[in-house]
Amino acid sequence: MALTQTKLDATEARLAGLCLPAGPAWLTEAREGALARLRAMGLPGRGDEYWKYTRPDTLVAPEVTKAALFETEEACVFGEVDRLQIVFVDGVFDAAASDDLTGEGIEISRLADVAADIHWAKDLYGVLETNGQDPVERPLAALNSAFATDGVLIRVTGTVSKPVNLTYFHRSETSDAILHHVVKLEEGAELTLLENGPAAARFNKVLEVEVADKARFHHIRTQGRDHERRAATHIFARLGAESLFKSFTLTANGVMTRNECVIELTGDDAVAHVAGACMGDGDFHHDDTVFITHDAVNCESRQVFKKVLRNGATGVFQGKILVKEGAQKTDGYQISQSLLLDDDSQFLAKPELEIYADDVACSHGSTSGAIDETALFYLRSRGVPEDQATDLLVQAFLAEAVDEIEDEGLRDEIVGRLQGWLQRRRG
Repeated sequence: MALTQTKLDATEARLAGLCLPAGPAWLTEAREGALARLRAMGLPGRGDEYWKYTRPDTLVAPEVTKAALFETEEACVFGEVDRLQIVFVDGVFDAAASDDLTGEGIEISRLADVAADIHWAKDLYGVLETNGQDPVERPLAALNSAFATDGVLIRVTGTVSKPVNLTYFHRSETSDAILHHVVKLEEGAELTLLENGPAAARFNKVLEVEVADKARFHHIRTQGRDHERRAATHIFARLGAESLFKSFTLTANGVMTRNECVIELTGDDAVAHVAGACMGDGDFHHDDTVFITHDAVNCESRQVFKKVLRNGATGVFQGKILVKEGAQKTDGYQISQSLLLDDDSQFLAKPELEIYADDVACSHGSTSGAIDETALFYLRSRGVPEDQATDLLVQAFLAEAVDEIEDEGLRDEIVGRLQGWLQRRRG
């Protein structure tokens, strides 16, 4: 279908200030293909089905809306974890702050440094993103594949003993960062990838992950705590037989956050879990959009998303499980819930199931409500102050999502961040 003139004009206005980064022939070809896809679909508008709950205006505008720097000092997330740290400042790699990009069972290189005509990422860069455009168009991801200036390319050949930590710092009020990461786990390999930080005034990120047979990928991400940041992130993953993919995201504050996750289970007995916990206060809009496709036998997927909202904050969840013909023995679970701490906040949900196999166990549910007054009264009657009692109930509400983190130490780190947010809320 031809683009409307309004969408065409908006797309060309955004592209006018951009140029394709230089690179080897295969990367240039991938970027040109992404640009062609973007021009064919146009940047998102409020009239698009998957953007009806979220205004994309500030994510697609030619100019970046200023985002004041968050000056409050706090301990770095994952700072106590033994990890390999890779630092980006406003989308620019910081070699001085980063660790040596080497490790046993892992190869790491920068997208900006790729010059070879033969590279393992040739078969993946933009490929999973392209697959993820059907049946739902994801134009901001195509924009990323075309214009990403940097990122990391990670190939895992064994079990990596310590996590890789991508840390993003925001130092400029008008920074507009576009990063593209590619991760490939070979058969039987295992990696934990950590991400944290606000990244930029406006941030567009794509993470493409291929998990081969019997490989295991763990992803834990925190977004915050800048109050004025805007971000659109995308995860595209493809899973082989008996593989595992687990991703958890904690989001606190920010004006606009849109996290998309597109997963294909293509090998039998694969497992994919995606979870998120977000806490929003005031001028806060948070959107989780998830699409999981089952295309193999005896696979399991879980979507667990919890949002705590107050002072007019808005939460959105759009989640779909697609079970293709022949994907028998599928176990698909989806839950999205919000806890509204006042009458001004809202939660908008669109859960979906589309099933073409007859031997499956799939369920989805979505609820929204206030603090349980009976539970609150029970705690207060036993001497717990109201603020502390409310915090305990909020933590209990978020627990199902947080429990998706397998590593106990990393789970404790996330719980500590949750407790910190709740304490600041009371202040």
